[in-house]
Amino acid sequence: MKPGDHPEFFRFPAPEGRSRESTIVLDAEGQFWHQGERVEHGKLAAAMHTWISRHPDNGRYILENGYDWTYFTVEGAPYFITSLAFAGDGILLVLSDGTEEPWDPRTTRIGERDALYAKVKKDARGGPFEARFSRHAQMALAEVLVDQGGFPAVRLHGRTVPIGSASPAQ
Repeated sequence: MKPGDHPEFFRFPAPEGRSRESTIVLDAEGQFWHQGERVEHGKLAAAMHTWISRHPDNGRYILENGYDWTYFTVEGAPYFITSLAFAGDGILLVLSDGTEEPWDPRTTRIGERDALYAKVKKDARGGPFEARFSRHAQMALAEVLVDQGGFPAVRLHGRTVPIGSASPAQ
């Protein structure tokens, strides 16, 4: 049993002489920073993307690996869509933590500078979370993106689904 499996894990005090507050920042481009320096170690940065969660009591973003946890700052979205996989009659989002999940364009919003943001990880602890499409992932939508009365939509296998809509159009 890992410490993170204990029901009081998030209520335990920080180790002696330490704080649960950190200087770790996830910037709006998906890069981790610590004490003003970019986290350059690729495997550490990849692991950090898998540790993202929310504190169950106050909803603040935390990094937790099952053995310890700390608060950190998120400057944009906590997750990023790094690429897309066209599968069957839908699109799978490949997320910054290495997981994949089906995309529902209706849960997507258009943000600053026309960046797309989707709701992801609805069943994860602390979810759902928001994920920002990387430029690469957003450009990959070009082949299925259509205009539907002045609003963006995706067309897949004869179905048109408006981005950010409540219900799909046939």
